[in-house]
Amino acid sequence: MTLLKPTQPPTDVVVVRGPLVPFWGAILLALASGPFLASGFPGFSIWPLEFVGIAVLLVALIGRRPGPALLLGFLAGLAFYFIDISWASLFLGPLPESALAVLESLFVAVGALLISLAYNWVPVVWTSKIARLGLLPVIVAGLWTAREGASSVWPYGGFAWGRVAESQSESPFSNLFSWLGISGVSFVMVLLMAVAIEAVRMSGVARLTRALVAVGAVALVLLIPAYPVITHGTTIVAGVQGDGPAGYFDPHEYGALLAAQFNATKPLIGKHVDMVIWPEGASDIDPLESPLAANAFNLISSEMKAPLIAGAITHRHSKWYNTSILWESGKGAVDLYDKKHPVPFGEYVPDRAFWRPFAPALIDLIGRNYTPGTTNTVFNVNGVIAGIDICFDITDDTVMRDSINSGAQFLIAQTNNADFGHTDESLQQLAIARIRAMELGRSLVNVSTVGTSAIISPTGQTLVQLPTYTPATMVHAVPLSTTITPATYLGEPVEQFVSALGLGGMLVALVMGRAYTRGRSNKKR
Repeated sequence: MTLLKPTQPPTDVVVVRGPLVPFWGAILLALASGPFLASGFPGFSIWPLEFVGIAVLLVALIGRRPGPALLLGFLAGLAFYFIDISWASLFLGPLPESALAVLESLFVAVGALLISLAYNWVPVVWTSKIARLGLLPVIVAGLWTAREGASSVWPYGGFAWGRVAESQSESPFSNLFSWLGISGVSFVMVLLMAVAIEAVRMSGVARLTRALVAVGAVALVLLIPAYPVITHGTTIVAGVQGDGPAGYFDPHEYGALLAAQFNATKPLIGKHVDMVIWPEGASDIDPLESPLAANAFNLISSEMKAPLIAGAITHRHSKWYNTSILWESGKGAVDLYDKKHPVPFGEYVPDRAFWRPFAPALIDLIGRNYTPGTTNTVFNVNGVIAGIDICFDITDDTVMRDSINSGAQFLIAQTNNADFGHTDESLQQLAIARIRAMELGRSLVNVSTVGTSAIISPTGQTLVQLPTYTPATMVHAVPLSTTITPATYLGEPVEQFVSALGLGGMLVALVMGRAYTRGRSNKKR
């Protein structure tokens, strides 16, 4: 019996193409999968429930026809996103949150359709034990990863929030990030659950043995150590959380945000540091144009005897940018990084003329269109290479890897979480930052306007963390590294490879399965 030749099912394998549960039960399972999946993320932080959510959704999809599978995926997506990104409603209200949740749920629906096709046709084409316990789960996990990858980059740069791997920042599976990256860990998570389901579905005396093998596979995965990161030297970093009126709709006087950051930095004067870091949008006045802001930047850099890295909105060449500025006293701005991934419908409105008629009051609230940056992703701070990213950049795999490929010895994540209040958004973002530290093998300094600000080691350990909504500072010797983890250069190829396995395997099974079924029907005639 070969793996690639359609065959009759062996006696100890039952090819079940029908649903495992009635449709009403599948609807309940799909709706339940959302809360299970959301419970794995910060706020609830019950990481094992992420695996329960994956398994529950897969069970609901087994044996489903395309139409019902689409509906089940859509319901599961809504049940997840309305919980996981509930913080989005605080910025512009429930309508934008609902639109985002619906869009992302459509991706989940398409992914569910493809997975259901795999469950229907792969066992028809490849009926061997290896195929059922190995090939089918690989295809299912590959399709899940492909769906996450597609929604992370499209449309308008995509929305990479809520990938199942992002729930595992502090779980035993976190060691895998340095080897496989975020997409690779998502693949492994779904693969383990798909294997477990198939082990349970198999009939005969070998079921228990196969289930134990599946459990053993999980144990082996958990024994994989993180890729070793060698550090060499440190740089003393001072991060400042000003707790100023940084929200988009926060009423404040001219310069109030800059004043809050300035005043919060004063207690550091006299301390030896190598650099001072302010968050995204730390100054509400552009120091490139305003002598007042330039004087404040100069004074901090001069008194601290160190460069200042600060966020501000800049207007250059008739375009608006969300910018991080490397400022040195006596020299001014010596380098700039413009945010590469402005948030669509938050920092700019793509295709404004098309979308404005649908919600003119909301669209008109976004008065500026920030331009995606083209500058490089690192600053040279007195010989130390710092990788720079601003807020949503932290979710962009390409931006983060570019920093490492450009020689970053540690990472700086500047962010403004004021629009999301006391929700779980800042904790979710910090979890992604922690994953990036482990994935890329770099210390990461996360500095927010209002929190959560923290410094993370390359192993994911929290070195220091500030309370939210409190003016505070953190000073720490940050370990430096030039180690290149496997995830840095294999992360994108791994995502492409497993996605191609999933999509290719499903298409081959669909074509061969239908041909095989038609052939059997013709023989009966």
